[in-house]
Amino acid sequence: MSQSGNGQETPQTPLDALGIMASQQAIIGANLRHVEMYTMRGLLSLLWHEPDGNAKPVAVVMVGGAMGGMLGPGDSLYHALGEALVARGVPSIRLSYRKPNDLDSCCVDAAAAVQLAVGSGADHVVIMGHSFGGAVAIRVAVGLAEMVTGVVTFATQSAGCEVAGGLQGRPLLMFHGDKDSILPMDASEVVRAIAGSGDLHIMPGDDHLLAKSHDVMFETTMKWLEEVLIGATP
Repeated sequence: MSQSGNGQETPQTPLDALGIMASQQAIIGANLRHVEMYTMRGLLSLLWHEPDGNAKPVAVVMVGGAMGGMLGPGDSLYHALGEALVARGVPSIRLSYRKPNDLDSCCVDAAAAVQLAVGSGADHVVIMGHSFGGAVAIRVAVGLAEMVTGVVTFATQSAGCEVAGGLQGRPLLMFHGDKDSILPMDASEVVRAIAGSGDLHIMPGDDHLLAKSHDVMFETTMKWLEEVLIGATP
């Protein structure tokens, strides 16, 4: 909490919680900006896909697993989604955690990315996460219910998702390989049960990175986003 000018306590935002000391950015490609934020607890890096001209008032935030990373599952699925979305006028943010595998810290990072997206004009945000990042995505969606419209998980863990009932019926799209050697597909089943709803796709013969399922996940996710996020905007 922080104090306003009249001495009253005001809620601390995720960006406040980061304690940003300095930041810098560079354009690294068409419609792609790299942002670095320096904090006392590490470096938060963002890849921000930004449309030319007027963007739709929605956004997507994508987070990685326990080891971090910005490319996501499949064959760099997050990059592919970012490029496809920006062509549809939808901005997206991919982030690299300050402290991978620290759930509380990673949730602050992801929540800060949602706050940045909203501050840049998004009325509704979808957040997606792979593995450990599934728990990050669900927890942030529950905590920022007025901002986050839906969640996508890829081979999510169930630990940390005990709050999934707080999604309260918001759209939940899930993917899990039936040969996952790290997290059994039961983990996604458990999360869906806690949430009380969810569209779970089992990827036959695929492991934790879902490397064989890139095309299916891309097409299914884009169609889902069109229905729950993009198509819902004027």
